[in-house]
Amino acid sequence: MPDYLDDLRLAHVLADAADATTMERFKALDLKVETKPDMTPVSEADKAAEELVRGHLQRARPRDAVLGEEYGVAGTGPRRWVVDPIDGTKNYVRGVPVWATLISLMEAGEGGYQPVVGVVSAPALGRRWWAVKDHGAFTGRSLTSASRLHVSKVSGLPDASFAYSSLSGWEEQGRLDGFLDLTRKVWRTRAYGDFWPYMMVAEGSVDLCAEPELSLWDMAAPAIVVTEAGGTFTGLDGRPGPHSGNAAASNGLLHDELLRHLEARH
Repeated sequence: MPDYLDDLRLAHVLADAADATTMERFKALDLKVETKPDMTPVSEADKAAEELVRGHLQRARPRDAVLGEEYGVAGTGPRRWVVDPIDGTKNYVRGVPVWATLISLMEAGEGGYQPVVGVVSAPALGRRWWAVKDHGAFTGRSLTSASRLHVSKVSGLPDASFAYSSLSGWEEQGRLDGFLDLTRKVWRTRAYGDFWPYMMVAEGSVDLCAEPELSLWDMAAPAIVVTEAGGTFTGLDGRPGPHSGNAAASNGLLHDELLRHLEARH
């Protein structure tokens, strides 16, 4: 079995560098923000962080490909690093501390590329989560100061906490009725948004979460953290992994019910 621990150590180095760059410009009064063609914002910090990570990878892993949100794909081969320099840019540009750098290593295998390493670093929250294939998921300040993550054991919707990002996407896809039906059956709902609900599923403080429209760089790192913590991460179509353009994550016990409510369109 391949040993990805060296890659994990590199991912932490990359996250440290990105954190320094993003925190330096967080809440800066002169932060430059542009609008991309898809009408989403991108800040100078997004671009600088991705450029920094790409530069590190070019030196440390020159044979590996890189896919990033801001600059697309470079290189080919069986190993591909996937980078979202700031997941939660809208929060970042408004001074809300819920944003993170997402770094994942994906490797070619059955069913396409699958994540084998994932790091989610949220410096404004003072939190970091990570996972390696077949080695479990962890959270902590560093590799040597970490605690293992485990999903919850909640087995019924009336006792479950459900997290999401917003209502508009569910309505646009014709899935709002099922979404609202689910919210009425669970114990608690909260719109934490972006990467955070997936990390809370992994650490057992939330039991299920879902988003109707996502990109690979939004999901690759969270997917392996959730699954290595004992949970289930699929698309709304039930396909395992981060390739469906949307996501459903749970402690596994509630996954069938989650999908049953959200996969139907009206």
